Amino acid sequence: MHMIKSRKHAPARLNQRLNLNCTLAALLLPASMAVQAGETTPPAQKTLEEVKVVADAINDFKAERASSPKYTEKLVDTAQTVTVIKRELVEQQGAVTLTEALRNTPGVGAFFLGENGSTTTGDAIYMRGFDASGSIFVDGVRDVGSISRDTFNIEQIDVLKGPAGTDSGRSTPTGSVNLVSKQALLENASNAALTLGSGQQRRATADLNRVLNSDTGTAFRLNLLDQDSGNPARDVVRNKRWGVAPSLAFGLNGPTRVYLNYLHVQQDNIPDGGVLTIGLPGWTPPATIAATATKPAQSFAFMAGAKPVDPSNFYGSVLDFDKVRADMLTTRIEHDFAGGARLQNTTRYGRTKQDYLLTSFMSSGANLTANVAGSDPSTWVMARTNLTYKDQLNEILTNQSTLSFNLDDGWFKHALVAGLELTNEKQTNYTNVNGAVSVNGSVVGLPPTSIYYPNPDTPISKAQVNMVRNGARGDGTTNTQAVYLFDTAKLGERWIFNGGVRLDHYTTSYNGVTVQGTATPQTIPVGTLLATSLNSSDTLLNGKLSALYKPTDNSSVYALAATSKAPPGGNTFTLSSAASSATNPNYDPQVTTTYEVGSKWDLLQQKLSLSAAAYRTDVRNEIEVDPTNSALYYQSGKKRVQGIELGVTGELMRNWLISAGYTRMASEVVSGKIVTNSGENRLSYTPKQAFTAWTSYTLPVGLQIGGGARFVDKLLRGTDGAVGTPAYADAYWVFDAMASYPVSKNIDLRLNVYNLADKQYVAAINKSGYRYTPGAPRSASLTANFHF
Repeated sequence: MHMIKSRKHAPARLNQRLNLNCTLAALLLPASMAVQAGETTPPAQKTLEEVKVVADAINDFKAERASSPKYTEKLVDTAQTVTVIKRELVEQQGAVTLTEALRNTPGVGAFFLGENGSTTTGDAIYMRGFDASGSIFVDGVRDVGSISRDTFNIEQIDVLKGPAGTDSGRSTPTGSVNLVSKQALLENASNAALTLGSGQQRRATADLNRVLNSDTGTAFRLNLLDQDSGNPARDVVRNKRWGVAPSLAFGLNGPTRVYLNYLHVQQDNIPDGGVLTIGLPGWTPPATIAATATKPAQSFAFMAGAKPVDPSNFYGSVLDFDKVRADMLTTRIEHDFAGGARLQNTTRYGRTKQDYLLTSFMSSGANLTANVAGSDPSTWVMARTNLTYKDQLNEILTNQSTLSFNLDDGWFKHALVAGLELTNEKQTNYTNVNGAVSVNGSVVGLPPTSIYYPNPDTPISKAQVNMVRNGARGDGTTNTQAVYLFDTAKLGERWIFNGGVRLDHYTTSYNGVTVQGTATPQTIPVGTLLATSLNSSDTLLNGKLSALYKPTDNSSVYALAATSKAPPGGNTFTLSSAASSATNPNYDPQVTTTYEVGSKWDLLQQKLSLSAAAYRTDVRNEIEVDPTNSALYYQSGKKRVQGIELGVTGELMRNWLISAGYTRMASEVVSGKIVTNSGENRLSYTPKQAFTAWTSYTLPVGLQIGGGARFVDKLLRGTDGAVGTPAYADAYWVFDAMASYPVSKNIDLRLNVYNLADKQYVAAINKSGYRYTPGAPRSASLTANFHF
């Protein structure tokens, strides 16, 4: 279920320092190129290592540094929890999406399915108790489009835990994820992979790199993807996508390097609305429904003891769709000055368009009332009352400049990083109507479906799902101007102090257009369009400060304090005048403070990395309702997440690799509402404990064997008025295995087997508790890798 390139690429590959730039570059770059070009030393070559059939003692899992130029030191000397997931680890596991790759860092995952009848789309990642979907970056640039990101063009993934406000501006309180793209290299290499597997999995990838001119350091790289796969856990659900990612580089052997990158991805999926939670632990029959003018009173006592539904059941329609088109054009210029200074300038235009329709459901008593026929489970049916859709466009235009240089004042040796960032982000959500919407707004014409034997082919006319824009929409724009400065100061050989500060001036504008009156596909544009405009503007100041001591050359102990802020509507581009909404521009930004102490050790000739950290994160300015007057809201809520995290990555002995992590988190609402249904004061979608491990060993004959284990503790869901639904999802263990063998110099085969014990588990649960996403059952994939 994935692409795979050569297993043995050199550890020092493309320069992965990716961030910021703009007017600073425009002023400094031309002059510096002309004056300094003859005085600089060419940087180290970034090449692809020759493919070898028998594995040498090469460390494929351990990274030396994070990709961002703001992190000037090695990971062992970085005073923060940073997990780097390298491509080699992702490929061994056959992980093809970002969500799958993030299983290599404990406690991070797609645990939230959505609210009521709506289902989350794209990479809905939770990290240390908070939604991190708005803090996903590609090469240091925010990427908020609703898309399930593929790994075919990814070199490594940096997971920064703790406040990321100083690094990247507005962000999730508990961290960020940065995807590092593949770049053209000065080496001729060709790799391809074909994968077949359970669930009708079919996938092909290619990674081609060519040196066009060695004298000028010009190279071209092309990554390709084509996938058309089902889902081994689900009927009907389909993941179909293709992508192309060319990269052209100039001056790779000189002081000035230019990279031109383009990424195009298209997806045409059948989305997954989840499975009913009927019969799961904690589920009870819905409440009795009182009689109305059109419906008799209904009791559901006969459903007591109902068995769970088949987790492969699909409750949508074959007419459902999730179509995404993403384009990303990036130009990066790097210049090395005499004395070691470096200027990096990045310009990007990105555009993501999503068209989505899901025939969804809520298995509440109201939806069962008119359709339950007696106590025979085979006759139980459910109304599918929700046509959830998304017609959304995201765009970003940014120019970022970063200048890195060194100073020595006699007492301290300083590594300074200064930057300027100018960004314009837009999001437009269009409102649609369809043939299944009547004048009074209720959904009609959608046939009910069986609870235990759903039929996605039940006739539904295409006219019923023919989405037509009715003129209503929401337009949100955020403009940001940011400056930042980091200083890493070394005192002697043992002390490292780091300080960083960032100023972000943002302006968010939201224009909402609503339709007053009736509007159907046949009567559009009947109805009155009413427009509202809201604005929010402020300057955010974030900072971090750390002290690190090195007991030995390859170890450290450290302490860190850092802040992060997120303004109203910061990630949704939506503002609201409602007092109950956190996007109300009258509210203050959400403020996060994190304290962390930890230690890192590089052992076994720096081939094995150990890390341990204890942290506490406080998030304040949360919105809460007055306990005696539900019409009043205050910004006095405070949440806390604290815990420990342990990690080990690298080479235990020759040819034996490992990547593992464990976390234990204690979360609570310090002030404000309890946010779970279980009576426990814990944050939703936050496992108390989580563990992940993957290890592989290469035998002298070339056979590589490996396996992994994952543990996720029980997940509490959010609070709402749902009755009879599970308050949590049970904890689970999952075990995987892998074997790979080089058939010849140019071909190797890899077999991956997932969920060896065929464990049934809840991977994600929605807020109301009506629906869940089942974990994949026992499944397998076979990949043929070609290297030339």
